Amino acid sequence: MFTIGDFAKHGRVSVRMLRHYDAIGLLRPAHVDEATRYRHYGAEQLARLNRVIALKDLGFSLQQVAAILDDRVSAEELRGMLRLRRAELETAAADTAARLAQVEARLRTIESEGSMPTDDIVLKRLPAVRLAELSGTAASFVPQDIGPAIGPLFAELCRRMEAAGVVPDGPGLARYEDAPPEDGGDSGAITVRAGLPVAASDVRALERSEGAEAAENRIRIVELPAVERAATIVHRGSMDTVLPTVQALAHWIDANGYRSTGYARELTLSAPEDTSQWVTELQEPLTS
Repeated sequence: MFTIGDFAKHGRVSVRMLRHYDAIGLLRPAHVDEATRYRHYGAEQLARLNRVIALKDLGFSLQQVAAILDDRVSAEELRGMLRLRRAELETAAADTAARLAQVEARLRTIESEGSMPTDDIVLKRLPAVRLAELSGTAASFVPQDIGPAIGPLFAELCRRMEAAGVVPDGPGLARYEDAPPEDGGDSGAITVRAGLPVAASDVRALERSEGAEAAENRIRIVELPAVERAATIVHRGSMDTVLPTVQALAHWIDANGYRSTGYARELTLSAPEDTSQWVTELQEPLTS
């Protein structure tokens, strides 16, 4: 038999925690001395303690832990609980990774202040392009708001074009505008537009396939005119880390006496499954 102190050491928990488990009936001592009221535990109770700690670490409440250990939860119910917890942890991990990427992007921006690159930025003419577009709204122009808005739009656009038998005529292009007041424009909301180039011969097939869609959800065919002058820079990596590239472009535009005429477009040059390998060209229209 172990004293409560020794049992706590072997179980890597505190004496206070063991007393709490005793009080709520989760892990009773094997023996309590009638005279001293000292608690004693058997070695076999370490197995139950280990299960308690493991289930707690998975995020279960002590009430849920007690129900599981006392066989009041079926195997199927337990599998469902574990699947739900796994999904919660995956979501939390993804959110944490995104926040970490944003912090690192801010750090790189701060560290590069005063030494913004100039040789990576190219002035060019952007040709006219015909796009099939879907639009949505993001709460703001920060990456953590833009990503969840633009990503599903591109996925849905690709799905509908494939269903219509239409193959994109070039890489995807994301565009942004201030949202109109009725869509939250006064609060910094952004209209996001996900577009894929289409050949003139495919427009009719795409329009026919959209017949069942509500007007506000239909794919729009947009003819973007040529842009005579744009400052462009290539960003490599996830768009969660785009801030240093955006600010480098802004510094160059200001230093060279140009003025931006709107939000930069984002031309997807490569988008493999690993987002750290993405290649995106930022294209910011200019006026002198």
